[in-house]
Order: sequence, then structure tokens, then C-alpha cells
Amino acid sequence: MRIHRFLDRFFHLHGRGTTAGREMIAGMTTFAAMSYIIVVNPMILSSTGMDKQSLLLATVVSAAVGTLIMALWANLPIALAPGMGTNIVFAQILVGQMGVSWQTGLTMVFLNALIFLGLSLTRWRERIIAAFPEPIKLGMQCSIGAFVAYLGLKSAGLVMAVPGSVAGLGNLDDHAALLALGGIVATPLLVRWRVPGALLISIVVITIAGSFIHGADGKVLTLWPEHMAAVPTIKTDLIGAFDFHQFLSKFHLLLPVTLYFLLSEFFAGTATLFGVTRRANLLTASGNLPDARAAFASDALASVVGAAVGTSTVTAYVESVAGVESGGRTGLVGVTVAVLFALSLFLAPLITIVPVQATAPALVLVGFLMMEGLREIDLLRLDASIPPLLMTLVTVLTTDLMVGMAFGCFAYTLLVAALRRQQKVTLAMLALDAVFVLYLVLRNSIN
Repeated sequence: MRIHRFLDRFFHLHGRGTTAGREMIAGMTTFAAMSYIIVVNPMILSSTGMDKQSLLLATVVSAAVGTLIMALWANLPIALAPGMGTNIVFAQILVGQMGVSWQTGLTMVFLNALIFLGLSLTRWRERIIAAFPEPIKLGMQCSIGAFVAYLGLKSAGLVMAVPGSVAGLGNLDDHAALLALGGIVATPLLVRWRVPGALLISIVVITIAGSFIHGADGKVLTLWPEHMAAVPTIKTDLIGAFDFHQFLSKFHLLLPVTLYFLLSEFFAGTATLFGVTRRANLLTASGNLPDARAAFASDALASVVGAAVGTSTVTAYVESVAGVESGGRTGLVGVTVAVLFALSLFLAPLITIVPVQATAPALVLVGFLMMEGLREIDLLRLDASIPPLLMTLVTVLTTDLMVGMAFGCFAYTLLVAALRRQQKVTLAMLALDAVFVLYLVLRNSIN
């Protein structure tokens, strides 16, 4: 009872209408939805010459520490880990194409993280977000929802790349895709029937069923390991492995990609924080993040830790909405996720058996639920409807949230100017447009 009282007092469980048990189930759901990063991040970054075992340690430590900082400082149900996308740019473009060392890349990530932290602690990040008009804030949530649902359908094998088209229907002869489709149909029913831990149950059941289902490659989806646990190999060769000398000597070459990392992580990470918190109904009466400085600083500090232990930028994960939809409302969700990440060092053989088809139904469902903000759009006003709808469409088609945000901001500015609502064309809004123009130019030059 004393522990329950402490948890309730520290995380404000009662005030946010939740319980310790519900928070822990939500944490397990979030971890199940994002645990793929334990395997994927080392696989991607090891192409730079970094040791894969060291990367496994760096991935787990950065995710556990970053999530714990967010949980204890900001009290939000948001998990963090090395970001997908930035790790690919780090490995394939920064190191692979530009030829700089991975030590220099870590230096760049570290310096960017310090800039994030400075902006967060001085409230500049809050001021930048305050400059976003309501249609853009609404578009952030809807865009993230649509993107998450798309990722779920793609990992399920129900949507696939087709030559001459953006996407096409997957192979329905694939038993793995049909298993995921069954989960996509059944999971909402579990949620509708208010089954506790519905999303987690869905993931576990599909993982077990995968033991009897073969994928398109003829292999069983769920391959059970010989040992459920293993003692991790601890290596420290990536810790503090910075190369400031090469970074400074090649600063002119690295400036475009440095700015690209800075802008993309600043806005994409902020949009994720805002979108997930909005879905959890935790925004303040004025529509801002609760204790925004702590939330933003936690996000930035996580990247400082990530670079220090040897991985690419750490950021808030959109998969956190899986835990939110399971009832998670406080930082106790993050504490649970952090503990599970720490245990994953010993339980990696068991965790890595979860097939992507098992997490797909949860991602599709939470993506759809996040898009409930579409009903708030005033379709009779062009400046209120076109920006969020355009953001959602462009984000899904390009699979780039930043591009979606850029198009939404451009459309909003042009529409309010055309409708002669000049008071809404603020200097802050024009500055945001200029930043997004810079981002698109940098993106084009890097790609």
C-alpha cells in the first residue's frame, strides 16, 4: 500500500484517471511496439564499422536512460530511442557517401543535442511551437496517426511497393499477411470489449500463432531460441568516441547535413511529443504541453546521452501512442519501458522473436485512433481544413513528417494571406516557413 501511495503521489495517477497496473500494461505495450529498434539500430549502424555488440548496448542504454528521464522529469507516457531515419542518414549518407568517420558523426549528433538542450532550457523551443497555428497542430496529430497506420499496414505485408505506383495491395496468398489481417480485425474488438491490455494480448497471441505460420520465404514467422536469456557482452569502445578535430576540419562539408539533422529532429521530435500528448488528452487548457520545458529538455538530454554512449540521435517514438491507447497517462509507462529495455540486455533472444506481423495490428489501430482529430476540422473554412488534410496526405505519400509539416505551413500562410487575414501572417509564421524552405533545400542536396 505504501508503494501504491508513493506512485500515486509522484506520478499523479489518480489525477490523470489511471492506475499503476494500467500504466505498467501500457508500458509493456509500448515496449512491444518499439522493441524492434534493439535489433534494427545495431544492424543499420554496424555498416559504418561500429561494433554490433557495442551498438546493442548503446541502443538499450540510450533508450532506457532517455525514456527514464522523460518519465521522471516530465511525467509523460512517451518512450524514446535512437530514431529510425536518422540512423540511416548517419550510416549511409554521412559515413557511407560523405566518407567521414563514425566518430565524427557522433560528434555532430552530440553538438546538435547540446543545441537542442539549450533551446529547450531557454524556452525558445516552446516559443517556436507556440507559433504554430491550431490547424498545423491538429495536422501534426493526424499526420502521425496516418503515418503510424501506414507503417502497420506495410509491416503486415498488406501494403507493398509497386512499380509505377505509390503503393499496392500485398500478396494475399502470404499466410503471414493473412495472420496480420486477422489481428487487424480482431484487435479493435478486444479494445471495444474493454479487455485489459488488449494491444499487448494481440501482440502475444500473434507471436505464438506465428510458430505455426510460414511467411512468403517459407520460414516460420516465430523462431523460438534455444535459450530464452543470455548474459550480455559489455563493450565500452563507443562511449565518448568523439572526433572534434575532423568535425572542425570538415565543417564546411558537414554544415548542410548538420543543419538537416538539427531541423529534422527538432521539428519531427517536437511534433511527436505534441501529437502523442494531445492524443492522451494531457495538453493544457491553452493547448500546450504540460511542463513543456521539462518535456523538451528531456528529449534533448536523451540525445546527449545517446551520442555519449555511441548511437545516432535519440528521439520520442510515435509507437508511444500504443501505450496511450492502452490507458497510459503518466511517466510510470516510461519507467516500465525503461526497465524492459534494461532487461532486454539479458532477454534479447526472447524479445527478438516477435515478428513484425505481431505489432502491425496495434500500429494500425493506434494510427486510426490518432486520426480522430480529423473530426475537429472545419471543412467550411479553407485555412482550417486544407493545411491539416494536406499535411496528412503528404506525410503518408512521402513517409516524411517534416515534408508534410512544410507543405501544411506553406498552405496555411498562402491561404490566410489570400483570404486577407493578414493578422494571422505573423513574423513567427514567416520565420517557420523560411526554416522549412531551408530544410527542403538541404534535404534535396543531401538526397
